[in-house]
Amino acid sequence: MQHGGSRVPLVPHSGAGAWVRGVRGDMGTPQLRLLVLAGLFGLAALEDLVNQVFVFPWETKDSYVVLRAKPEQPLLNFTVCLRSYTDLTRPHSLFSYATETQDDEILLFKPKPTEYRFHVGGKSVTFRVPESFLGSEHVCASWESPTGIVRFWLNGKAWPRKGLQQGYAVGAEAVILLGQEQDTFGGGFKARHSFVGEISDVYMWDRELTTGEVGAAMYNTPSPTPIFGWRNLPYKIHGKVYLKGDPRASPALP
Repeated sequence: MQHGGSRVPLVPHSGAGAWVRGVRGDMGTPQLRLLVLAGLFGLAALEDLVNQVFVFPWETKDSYVVLRAKPEQPLLNFTVCLRSYTDLTRPHSLFSYATETQDDEILLFKPKPTEYRFHVGGKSVTFRVPESFLGSEHVCASWESPTGIVRFWLNGKAWPRKGLQQGYAVGAEAVILLGQEQDTFGGGFKARHSFVGEISDVYMWDRELTTGEVGAAMYNTPSPTPIFGWRNLPYKIHGKVYLKGDPRASPALP
């Protein structure tokens, strides 16, 4: 930007890569299989991160977390959720999914404390929110291609639906990052758009969630099974990002 199934994913090994198994969701629709990129980029960590957070302590142009996974085929529906904790008032990127043809294929961006901007295929919609002074914010955003409908939830509450990119298909050959915005495929970072603070509870599905399912994700009990998520995350840290315990964490629901 220029301004539920029950099977556990396979753990990647030290070869050229490992496949995360396809599973079936609650409605019987096969979820997309996911390629965990191990050999090409170095072995990705894959672990349960409940009650931990990624800490981004400084404004930089070279510190971020790569999610070493990608769908096998284009996305026609998806939901992204995460929790952030920051006192930034300047614009910053939370979740950046870029392809070679579109750097803002999926982007969750916060221009200021009272707005979230959600991009699909280089176009965006804005959701205005109350300024938070009390703590972390859990957000989810979903999109479906047939109607172009976008849904947005803040701390489990659904905002009015909006429309974006009806009929579009999100590319599968992607680089997925936390904490930086990609202005080129896998790069083009700007310190002034970097995230400073804490990010956790990151999930992505290949379908739209219900408000009840968003609530479950808030407590790290996701249903249906996500493409990837905080309970089994394929990640690699670059630069000055640290995985630390979350002092505000509540025990996960059984």
